[in-house]
Amino acid sequence: MALTSFIQNAVRRAAAADTPSDPRIARVLEILRTNVSAITEEQIRITEIPAPPFQEGARAAYMKKLLSSGGLRVDTDATGNVIGEWTGSSPEIVMLTAHLDTVFPAGTEVNVKRESGRLLAPGISDNGTGLAALVAISKAFRDAKIKTRKTILFVADVGEEGEGNLRGMRALVDAYKKHLKYVIALDGSATEYVTTAALASRRVEVSITGPGGHSWSDFGLPNPIHALGRGIARFVAARVPESPRTSFNIGEIQGGTSVNSIPSTAQMKVDLRSESEAELGQLETQLRDAMKAGIDEEMAAARERGMAGGPALLSLKVDVLGVRPAGELPEDSPLLAALVAADNQLGNRSRRERSSTDANIPLSVGIPAISLGAGGRSGGAHTLEEWYDPGGRELGLQRVALTVLGVAGLEP
Repeated sequence: MALTSFIQNAVRRAAAADTPSDPRIARVLEILRTNVSAITEEQIRITEIPAPPFQEGARAAYMKKLLSSGGLRVDTDATGNVIGEWTGSSPEIVMLTAHLDTVFPAGTEVNVKRESGRLLAPGISDNGTGLAALVAISKAFRDAKIKTRKTILFVADVGEEGEGNLRGMRALVDAYKKHLKYVIALDGSATEYVTTAALASRRVEVSITGPGGHSWSDFGLPNPIHALGRGIARFVAARVPESPRTSFNIGEIQGGTSVNSIPSTAQMKVDLRSESEAELGQLETQLRDAMKAGIDEEMAAARERGMAGGPALLSLKVDVLGVRPAGELPEDSPLLAALVAADNQLGNRSRRERSSTDANIPLSVGIPAISLGAGGRSGGAHTLEEWYDPGGRELGLQRVALTVLGVAGLEP
């Protein structure tokens, strides 16, 4: 079946047709297939520019240069997003994005090593793969002389990871929502699934403060770390439902100044996730209740030792660091049809999944959005052992390109 049949019929629920193939689309696929090695080398260069949370500037500057070289008109907005415009005949917008930031703090070694066909470095796949694909697809469209009905924005956005709280995508949706019709987020490498539903999450910081003191002479005073530990023991014993699937993770704990000092503060950061907003709210309540109970237990223990009193009281503070809203792509969305058509054309099979990505924000306000991997294989995401294998990456690149064209539409 002709290639444009799949593209055109994606917007008509992927029905069959027999129109001739458009040589421009065939040219896009060929460019992506034959430039895999060069795309991989660019991915290495991107990865080796550190982009810690809230410090994406250097990588953003490099991406601006790359997107400009692809023939786009490129600007950087006040939030730090790099936005390259592919002007269509209509003001309606398809946004193709890849996040700039990694989860790794400043000072992390990001030099890429090669080992048995794999590339090893923190952030090499998440999201070096997506950023390299963003550039490659824009250049393929340029070289194939593609003309689209809808305007395409090629965006390298900030703040997708951790406490970034999707700030880049929030700013983009606010800025373009009047004309924004579809969002496709590139995140990692996987081609065996597509994220069509947004997983709700909250990031919470718990702080307990107390008087502090000397480990020997002040023994018995209430200890914020002990109270935090008691609260943690209660919280992690809580049962969460399998359906709707719900999870929690205590990812950071801090407190104290020395081994022989009773600390005056203790903090932890907790990630809460659920397929249900209501269940997420209940989980946050469980967390707060567990922390209060931990403080009560520690204060009771101090009273038994005769050390509790007004100045020695512990206090609790809970701050919500970020909220990621839920949402879901409708079954009859032309965007889903375009993705299915692309998979069919390329002989790819993919399942639908729910996850927490840049797609959360547009989905939460009713703008159709998906998140796709950009091809190849990977593992160890969010660890120092992260790796990427570029073998077969052309499938992911072609899949993304066909999906974009399926909703952007070709001009004659």
